[in-house]
This record gives sequence, C-alpha cells and structure tokens, in this order.
Amino acid sequence: MAKDPMSSFEMPPEMRNLAEKSVAQAKQAFDGFLAAAQQAISRVEGQAAAAHAGAADMSRKAMAFAGQNMAASFAFAQKLAHARDVEEVMRLQAEFLKAQMQAYAEQAKELGASFTQAASDAAKRQP
Repeated sequence: MAKDPMSSFEMPPEMRNLAEKSVAQAKQAFDGFLAAAQQAISRVEGQAAAAHAGAADMSRKAMAFAGQNMAASFAFAQKLAHARDVEEVMRLQAEFLKAQMQAYAEQAKELGASFTQAASDAAKRQP
C-alpha cells in the first residue's frame, strides 16, 4: 500500500509562526471590539436610565398638573352653579381664565425646567 503523502506533511516553522501571530492579532482585535461594545452598552444604559428618570419625573408632574387643572375646573363649575346673574358668571369666568393662564405658565415653566434637567443629566453621562 502506498504511503499517504499528507501523513508526512509538516508545516514550516515560519508558516506556523505567521499563523500563531495572526490568531493572536485577531484575538486582540476581537477583545478590543468587545471592550468597546461593552463601553457603548454601558453608556447607552446610563443615558437610558437618566432619560427614563427624567421622563418619569415629567410624567408625574404632568399628572399632578392635570389633577390641579381638573380640580380648578370643577371648583369653577361649582361657583358657576351658584352664580346669581350674568355679571357674576362673567366675573367668575374672567377670574378663572386669569388664574388658569397663570397656572399654565407656571406649569410650563416647571416642565421646561424638568426637561432641561433631564437633558443635562443625560449629557453628563456621556463621555
């Protein structure tokens, strides 16, 4: 039987060194890629946490403002129900509109400050 030519094949040392260096370089590159990906994920998680906290704060405030505005509307409706004449209705309506416009301005200012703070917190978490 003829001897298998592949059984006596031996890789030259230069080729083996080149293969080992290539594998080592590929592993080093992959490790670097993995580390960069993990850092990116950490940054995104941090930004998401900050954004989530800011969004939750704004949602709580918006719900509180909605409750305040509804309470003011019901109080206004109750006053209207007890109004004695058209002049009182007009006065009550003017007072309510003035008070609500002030409340809306304050609420918008507070929500704007919350948004700015949330954006600032998210920016601080970026490298």
